[in-house]
Amino acid sequence: MIVTLLSCKGGVGKTTSAIHIAAYLNTFEPTLLVDGDQNRSCLDWSERGTLPFKVCDERAGVKLGRDYKHIVIDTAARPSPQELKDFASGCDLLIIPTTPDALSLGPTLEMAADMRKLKAPYKILLTRVHPKPSNAGDEARRMLMAAELPIFKTSIRSFRAFEHAALEGVPVYETKDRNRNIAWKCYKDLGAEIL
Repeated sequence: MIVTLLSCKGGVGKTTSAIHIAAYLNTFEPTLLVDGDQNRSCLDWSERGTLPFKVCDERAGVKLGRDYKHIVIDTAARPSPQELKDFASGCDLLIIPTTPDALSLGPTLEMAADMRKLKAPYKILLTRVHPKPSNAGDEARRMLMAAELPIFKTSIRSFRAFEHAALEGVPVYETKDRNRNIAWKCYKDLGAEIL
């Protein structure tokens, strides 16, 4: 399975999601994470610690890809129309992470319109969702569903545990953060939906 994460805006949890989707898929079959973002955030994450799967850049991914059952691709923010077309034709599922705020939802709606035109297999993932009493996540979900856009049932909650994981270079479940298991459960639930 090839899963590609893309967004029109930075700061929406794309790299965090790529890392944890790869970690989940790797519990079943060997998984490769291809870091196609110029910032090389996935490679930086992996170099700070130990991840249970292989991380490489897109050049190495071409060669290594045949050795893995699952491939997760973290892309650069704001892909060009041609890049969108290439991703749409070359993967099994496109995931568009977005935070539940107007500055992220606007570009997400634009990208969803592009995905519809391309007839691409995509789903929107709400990330960095704050717990009650905030209702921003629920409002964003209702708005996306009213627009009849495909959205994952699972939302990724906002936890400092993810920041700790990035600093330590490990999946969130390997941190010592007290919320690590709840944070990891978000991605386990998401992974089950993906599969």
